[in-house]
Amino acid sequence: MIRIFQILLIISLSERLLTPVWADTEFEDLLIRNAPLIQKSSSKTIDPVLNEIQAYGGEDAARFLELWKNKKLFVLEETRELVVASPAGKDQDGKKLLAISGFISRNDLGIVRAKAAKQIKPNSGVRAKIASALAPFQIKSDDPNIRSTALDTIYRRIHPLHLEPLRQAMALENNAVLKERMEKAYVLGIITHGNDISKIVDSIYSLAGDLSLETRAILNPLMKSEIEISKTIPTTGNIARIIAPDISVRPSEARRVNPFTMTGGEAELSLDAAYQLLIDRELIPIPVNNEKRDQVLVAHINSGYIGNFEVSSLDTDAARNQAYDYLAQVNNLPRRIDEEHKKRTISEYVFFAKYDRPQAITDAAHEVLIGIQNKVRFFTLLDLVLDGLSLASIYFLAAIGLAITFGVMRVINMAHGEFIMMGAYTGYVIQLIIPSYTLSIIVALPAAFILTFVAGVLMERLVIRHLYKRPLETLLATFGISIALQQIAKNIFGTQARPLTSPEWLDGAMVINDVLAISNIRIAIFLLSLVFLAVLLYVMTRTRFGLETRAVTQNPKMASSMGINTDKINMLTFGFGSGIAGIAGVAIGLFSKVTSELGSDYIVQSFMTVVVGGVGNIWGTLAGAAMIGSLQKGIEWFNPSNTLAAQTYMIIFIILFIQFRPKGIVALKGRAADD
Repeated sequence: MIRIFQILLIISLSERLLTPVWADTEFEDLLIRNAPLIQKSSSKTIDPVLNEIQAYGGEDAARFLELWKNKKLFVLEETRELVVASPAGKDQDGKKLLAISGFISRNDLGIVRAKAAKQIKPNSGVRAKIASALAPFQIKSDDPNIRSTALDTIYRRIHPLHLEPLRQAMALENNAVLKERMEKAYVLGIITHGNDISKIVDSIYSLAGDLSLETRAILNPLMKSEIEISKTIPTTGNIARIIAPDISVRPSEARRVNPFTMTGGEAELSLDAAYQLLIDRELIPIPVNNEKRDQVLVAHINSGYIGNFEVSSLDTDAARNQAYDYLAQVNNLPRRIDEEHKKRTISEYVFFAKYDRPQAITDAAHEVLIGIQNKVRFFTLLDLVLDGLSLASIYFLAAIGLAITFGVMRVINMAHGEFIMMGAYTGYVIQLIIPSYTLSIIVALPAAFILTFVAGVLMERLVIRHLYKRPLETLLATFGISIALQQIAKNIFGTQARPLTSPEWLDGAMVINDVLAISNIRIAIFLLSLVFLAVLLYVMTRTRFGLETRAVTQNPKMASSMGINTDKINMLTFGFGSGIAGIAGVAIGLFSKVTSELGSDYIVQSFMTVVVGGVGNIWGTLAGAAMIGSLQKGIEWFNPSNTLAAQTYMIIFIILFIQFRPKGIVALKGRAADD
């Protein structure tokens, strides 16, 4: 009962109690004056209010903007006053209650039912602009995270009122990273909203070589130009270029051309567009098109004739044009449109583009943008090269095991991709046992090698060794084995993709600048391929196994006569190549989907790498992987929306390449070459 009495007492005295007690009457007047816009705000109408609040400044303005952005402002239905409200539970009837208070005084103004106050809910566009208005206050916060967030907001939309707070904050900032960002934001603000041309020019030159998106977003609009028309070529003004309708092509924003240079391609201004510009700017009268022509002809029909023309004869455009031209001459009507008329009219005028900014600014922006674009092209090309190397390292890992088995035994192992798949699934199973992603990958690499080595040895002992003298039959046999291995994987793991998660230290990318960034996982795979290359070279050149393998590769009969067990070497070599495929599977599974079809995605590229590089040669495989990886990325760069087309073009190129160099880049001597 006491609670209900308190509520009724508050409501009965609301006219006296709900009047906010403002600590500053000027800010109170500001809010009262703009109350309708605040209560019904939109991104198109809110700018004047925000500019006035920012200009007022102070703690009260900052707190108001914060409350507004966070939807904590309410308007009382009865008095239409703005208050702060927060939930205050429910009354005995289950109705929601709100505790209300003033903005600045923060005095408790009592408790009302929720329906007595309406929440102000600014939409996302309004909240973004409020955040921009709030940024100058937050830039002075003691919390570096808040200052960083404020800088992010300023970079998205720099406002003239941001400049002075930025200048003040720079002088007080002791965090080197934030200070650098503030200085850059201040420079961008000067360029966008400054009035002193010399300061703007100096600020533009200070951004030379800066490849950030913010810099390019600020500088590119400075080169904006508008099309203007005159009777003669202008001798004054910051002229960007002379435009020949239907001929000249618009250059990029940062590129200037000789005003009289005409280039081929799609015209910047078509004849129709140029003629329409003349009409829009009231330089010529509105002409007559076919529709208006016919309307005029109908209006002048008299007893089946239009002048000397019989209506029944006007069944073609040419005849109607003649009839209208007659009427236009006799009755002084507007002339009819035709291409010749358009060309004659347009030739009487000069079309040119004129920069919006003074020449000193556009000259500086042009010079800086040209330097930036040259660097962007360089880093774009470097990014393409690195992408090609990254893909080449993947192909090298996938193909090196196949190169060894194919080169030594001439076995067309269509199941090689399934050994890659087995390695990937091994990594997945290890991660189920060992929760640490880093440790699981360390364990998975040797485990995958051992598993696929044993599988390769078993496959060689049970199937391959019986088909050495029938190499084409090895293709059918290994193809059948690949299908069987895929089905076994589906029965064990299902058809859904399984995750092989990379460690946290492989997440993200090494960012060089806004143009060039290399993912950590690609760097790791590239380094792994280098390690593999070094290990393989050591094994093949510094160990007895490598010596015997090379001997068997070059001349198996001579190697056998020297006491080398060629049957054993074939078995170990096949197992060794299969084990390498397993390790490659772990690496590939870190960024690719682990499914039973994983190997099918790489078997074709692996064979192409081996054949193009040179059968059975490590250096040839490396060269083939580099060639195919770079070629594929290069083709994809020209046609990024169609990777299937890129692979098709790559295969066609490889077919042509093999026609001229059938033994590959690095030709092998020995059994493979003889075969």
